[in-house]
Order: sequence, then C-alpha cells, then structure tokens
Amino acid sequence: MPLQQNLNNGLNFSGGPGALPAAVLAQVQKSIMCVPEVGLSILGISHRSDWFLGVVTELENNIRRLLGLDKSYHVLFLQGGATQQFSMVPMTLLHGKNKHPEYLHTGYWSGKVLGEARKETNPHVLWSGESDGFHRLPANDELDFSADAPYLHYVSNETVEGLQFHRVLGRDDVPRVCDMSSDFLSKPCEAERFSIIYAHAQKNIGPAGVTVVLIRDELLQNMPDNLPGWLDYRSHIKAHSNYNTPPVFAIYVVLLVTRWLLDDIGGLNAMNTLNQRKAALLYEALDQSDGFYLGRAARTDRSVMNAVFNLKTPELEQRFLSASRDAGFSGLSGHRVIGGIRASMYNGLELQAVEKLVEFMSTFQKNESSS
Repeated sequence: MPLQQNLNNGLNFSGGPGALPAAVLAQVQKSIMCVPEVGLSILGISHRSDWFLGVVTELENNIRRLLGLDKSYHVLFLQGGATQQFSMVPMTLLHGKNKHPEYLHTGYWSGKVLGEARKETNPHVLWSGESDGFHRLPANDELDFSADAPYLHYVSNETVEGLQFHRVLGRDDVPRVCDMSSDFLSKPCEAERFSIIYAHAQKNIGPAGVTVVLIRDELLQNMPDNLPGWLDYRSHIKAHSNYNTPPVFAIYVVLLVTRWLLDDIGGLNAMNTLNQRKAALLYEALDQSDGFYLGRAARTDRSVMNAVFNLKTPELEQRFLSASRDAGFSGLSGHRVIGGIRASMYNGLELQAVEKLVEFMSTFQKNESSS
C-alpha cells in the first residue's frame, strides 16, 4: 500500500517507537530504494563514505541550531539506547570522586537509571515519588540540592506515568545530567544549562537505533583513561560518531526530522506551540468527562508528550481499547507496569489525530453511558 494511503500511520499514539512526520516517512520510503545524491539504497550506503560524513556534520549543526548551542558542546550519535547512558554517565563522571551524585526517582525510567547507577556508585536519592505511586513531581521546596554533589541526574519526562518537568532543576554550579529521551526537540529546553543531555531517538526524532548525546567539552578533562573505547565519550568524539559501524539509516532519518523541524515547522518554539495545543485538547477532554476518564498525573505535572489515564474499571478500559483499535487507533494501551490508557503525542503526531481521538472518546462515553 502506498505510504500516503496508509491512514493508520496518522493515528499512532504509541509510547515508542512513536509516529514520524508524514513528510519524513515519504522521504524515507524513497531513500530505501535510492538516495538521489548517491544512487544507492540508504540501507546499503557505507558509513565510511563522504556522503555519510556530510550527514553527520549537517545533523550536528542542525541540533546546535535548534537548541542554540555553540561548539563548546559535542554532539554524538551513539548506540545502546538511553540504557547505555545510565551506566556511561557514572562511569565517566565519578573518576576519583567519593562524593555521591544526586538522583531524582520520579517514575519507572528514573528507577531504571538508579538501578544501573548503583552498580557504579552509591547515589543519593534526593527525592522519590514511589510511596505516592508516582502521581506527581517534587515542588521546589521539597528539593535541597547540594553544592558538593559531583552531578545531578533526572529524567525530564516520565513516559509511563505521564509526568513532565516544566522547569530546569538543580544548581548552576553543579553539572546537570538529564535523560530527555521522550521530550528532546519537542520544545526549547535551555540546553546550555546542562552538562550532559541524552535522548534515544524513537520518540520525537527518529527510529530506534541511535541515541543523541550532548556533552560539554569541559567535562572531558577529568574522565578516566582506562575505559573501554566503546564506553569512552572521547573515542566517539575523535571518530566523529563513527567509532564502529553506526546505524546509518537511523541517523539519516534523524537528519530528515531536524530538517523538517527547521524548514517545515519553523523551530522548537513553533513545535512547542503545536505540542501544547495537542495536549490541551486531550486534557480538556479528560477534565470535562465528569469522571468518566480519570487523569493519572497531578495537573501541574502533566506531560505534554504522554497523557496517561484510566477508566472506572479494567473491563471498561478493555472495551475502550478494543473499540479504539476497531476505529483505527494504535498504541493506546498503557505501559505494562501500570496498565490503563496512554496517548503519546510526539512531534510526528498531527493535531488532527488528537481531534479524532477526542471525538472517539466522546462517542465512546455516550455509548457506554446509554447502554
């Protein structure tokens, strides 16, 4: 079926891999057969070619341009997902330091981060929402950041619980490290205030297989010299993200997404405006449903990317999911650890898809209420 006729691509609310822009998918479809500049399929172009070197260079520059970063930041395209960064961060930042880094435990993914960090150090958990079931994020007066911490780590958006920080945390004199996997390039983020930002691609900016890492140059000075090359940021910097065979296809798709953000959308402020409209529309539907749909996250901490909600019974949720699939919607099942419903509204999901979902939700509520 031709891509433009596959309407289900436009109703993909999956938590990840997420929907990609239709314009990007059309270019990807063509590139699988032939990249015009090369005359070969993207799946068969050498990672050592001059063309791919140009792809990496342009992508680095596009990300700097979108975020307003200068050359004091290295932009890397690595493998291993965000999960590899869970380990690389403490391995490389704690050399010769006995002090405890600070971590926030705000949901499922920050819990995964902590599990890996504990293999390398004894992190100080500055705040945990576990006892509250991860229904909210900490307020400023609940956080007492230490000036002596080697770094602060937090997850900007918890996809499972639908929680998102709408502010930058921490002290400016302590390195900030942030997992932005699920909201990277969805909005401006004051990137210059962070020492390391990492984000796997398969939410807002591309397919699975590549992880973007931004790292401030000054952090490289005190890294240990005995790390395996694969786990040393300096190896990847020196090799220009070509230390081993990189995921050429995934990196190329991320390049196409950054071109789309710059040329079609008009930058991250414009992207944020669109994303805010989508989220406001869906949350309004939840709030005006007279309790038929029950939002999970505290209102002040709601994620723009992932709206997580429940219906009154598990049986009703299953009827909702079955009816949504019949209506052409995909990916609305909640994460396996908490169940419920999750509607992910990443960059590539259009406003019209959310409008259709809201219309479906209203119809489903009326049908259930009258039966």
